[in-house]
This record gives sequence, structure tokens and C-alpha cells, in this order.
Amino acid sequence: MAVVIISSYNPADPSDLVIAVEGLGAEAVRESVARARTAQRDWLAAGAGARSAALGRIADAVDAHADELAALIVREVGKPLAEARGEVARTAAIWRYYAQAPYAPGGEVHETAGGPGLLLTRRRPYGVAGLITPWNFPLAIPTWKAAPALAVGNTVVLKPAPEATACALRLAELAVQTGLPAEAFAVLPGGAEEGEALVASADVVSFTGSTGVGRAVVRAATGRGVPVQAELGGLNAALVLPDADVELAAAHIAAAIAGYAGQKCTATSRVIAVGAAYEPLREALVKALAAVDDAVCGPVINAAARDRLTGAVATAVAAGARVLAGGGVPERPGWYVEPTLLADVPAEHPLASEEFFGPIAVLHAAADLDQAIALANDTPHSLATSVHTRGLDAALAAADRLDAGMIRVNAPSSGVDFHLPFGGAKGASHGEREQGRAALEFYTASRTISVLPGGGA
Repeated sequence: MAVVIISSYNPADPSDLVIAVEGLGAEAVRESVARARTAQRDWLAAGAGARSAALGRIADAVDAHADELAALIVREVGKPLAEARGEVARTAAIWRYYAQAPYAPGGEVHETAGGPGLLLTRRRPYGVAGLITPWNFPLAIPTWKAAPALAVGNTVVLKPAPEATACALRLAELAVQTGLPAEAFAVLPGGAEEGEALVASADVVSFTGSTGVGRAVVRAATGRGVPVQAELGGLNAALVLPDADVELAAAHIAAAIAGYAGQKCTATSRVIAVGAAYEPLREALVKALAAVDDAVCGPVINAAARDRLTGAVATAVAAGARVLAGGGVPERPGWYVEPTLLADVPAEHPLASEEFFGPIAVLHAAADLDQAIALANDTPHSLATSVHTRGLDAALAAADRLDAGMIRVNAPSSGVDFHLPFGGAKGASHGEREQGRAALEFYTASRTISVLPGGGA
């Protein structure tokens, strides 16, 4: 059997090999899940205090190694330094937030319908949580899946994206160094083979990644009767009304288009200007995107991503689209793409209907709020939508009628509060929400228990 090497390269310097490890194969995944299942009994039996303390120590370790971790994020996935530092701080905060979760109520007590006795519900962990994570948030996404799973008594086996292998291994290493059992948080480098084996072995599955792979994960897990959540693509819109502060809206939208080269599932890829907002917004947005530099945008993850983005722009222009900003590739090493804004993109072109995961957005015009909402909702991938207006009535009307899982008023579409539920609508998500208390429910099953008198003296 051929050995598969999992390699990760620096997107800003493709000659820099960050890490190369052997893919472990399906059998190694099954063995790791079996060890995690054995370890889970002791991890749950250790009690709330032990689990809380363990998660708190991991948070402290992340804080103590913040500079090292931020540098590794920059090197491995090309995230700008300011965003990398923010991700590290967020990672520590998530571990600390879930360190309190073991003490949360795990059920409810109910009155019996008649006579003495005790009725209660109790939430219990499934066993082994199989986690499959992308590269764009190489510490935060593994953390917001692993921390709640561990907090409620599961153990975790994580299969990270190959491009984020070094970050995932370092996170698990820090966790084990703080005293977390190695079998409780295992990281298995690999590709499709390892991912499929994990979905086929774990007791509960959480996936974040592409729509096509995510749908296959959902089919495989549900076919086994295993709980599964999947966060997939997002074709996110920004609606700008005529009464909006156009300069502020343009700044927010430019950040959501180009921040981390648009490699966020909540990035803005469609801008919908309502009525008289179109011309001033176009001018302000072109100016704002032109001012974006590498400290904000950075490279895309690899050469294939760069070529897919530039190819999409070229075919859109050939079909009649106009480039308002960017559209090219800087002449320097690294997988960079200029922040790009297009207009007049044909409705049938993929840029108008598919997620491309890069610093590219399409500008649309809408006659009124009704048309803008219809355009925003015209996608199977409704994750996040931003609305820019000074009017409370319009903001509330949009919030009521937009299909997106997250609606942000006078803020960039890109941005997540880790203590609140996270997820999209329609094809953007499957299953329960992530983050906040919703995650604690996803990683546990509810049991109804009846305790009646035994009839003894």
C-alpha cells in the first residue's frame, strides 16, 4: 500500500514546507477511535470539576503560547498577523467559556402525573466525537468543536484539513502537555480516506468544509444513525439602503470581501445596492478595496485556489462583466489575488451563484428593499447577510424576511460571537447549531428517567 504524504506549505512563500507527515490510513483511524472510546469512560467519570479544570488549563496554555501560535497560523495558512493574533485570543476564550460548561445543569426534574415518584431528563455524552475541520480557522474551529464535546464528557478524534496539519497537531500537543489524556484529544493527519473512516467510526460527527464533501459526510453519518452537523458553503450578501452611511458601509463590506483574502464562510461575495445607494456605494467601495493591503488581505491558500479565482474573473469578463476594482494577480511570490469587485455579472455565471472562497464580490442593483431581499435570498447557501441602514424599521423588516442564519445590521457579514449559536439556512448547514449552549446539546443525548417507589418498607 502506497504511503500518502500530507504536506502543508506557506501560502506567502510556496517554497517553505511547514510540515510533511504520513497519512495514517483508515485502520489507524479506527484504532484511535477505539482507544478514545475506552478513554471516554474515565474522562466522564472524572467529574465536572476535573473536566472544567482541564479545559481551563488548555486556555491558559494557549494564552502562554500566543505569539508562537499566531506565527504558526501566519506561516501555515497565510492569515494576516492581526487576524492570527485575534484567532489565538478567541481560541483561548472558547476553551475558557466551555470550562464552565461541566457545571451547567444537565437535565430537568418533572412532577409525576399521579402518585409518588421522580421523573427527570438527563443529557449524556455520545462517546467519541469525530471532528473534521477546514484550514481557514486552524485553531478556532477545532476548538469550538472539541471544547464543548470534551466539556460534556465525550472524547475527541480530530481530522484537520491537510493545509492546517501543523496547527492542529500543536493545539493537541499543548492540550496533552496540560494534563489532558492523549486518547481524549487525538489528531489524525490525513485526507479523504481518514475522513471517511472517522465518519464511519465515531459516535457523533461534526464537519466544516465544502458543500460537496459535507453532503457526503451527512449521508454517511445519517446512514449509520449517528448525529451529525455540517457547516457548508456560504454565498453571503450585503444590502446597502439609500439612507446608510455609505463610507462606513463600504469600509465594512471591503473588510468582509478582502479580510483574510475572503477565505471565511461569512465573507461577503454579493453586494446589493438599493436605489440611489448604487453610485455612491460603487465609488466608495472601489476606493475602499484599493486601500486594502497585505496586512488585511494576504494570500489565498494555494495555487489551485488562485487559479480558480482568476479563471472565474476571466470567464465573467468574457461573458460581459466589468471589473470595477482589482481583478489581477500581484507580481511577487506567494498565492496572492487582488481584492476584486465586478459588476454586470450574468446571472448564470458561477460567480453569481457559487462560493469561490476568495477576495471577490459581485455588485448588484436593486430597485427597493423588496427586490434586495429577494436577491439576497436567491441562493441555496444562506449563512450570513449584512444590512446597512440608519432606519430601524428597514433593519427589522430585513431581519424578519432574510433567510440567512446570521443577520448583522451595520456590521460586516464576517464575524461570529463564539457564545451564540452559529449556522446557516437552507443548504449552508445541516443539523444542530454550533457554538454557545447549542453545542452542548448537540454533543449530548437526552434521556428520560422514571424513578418510582419500590414498594419496600
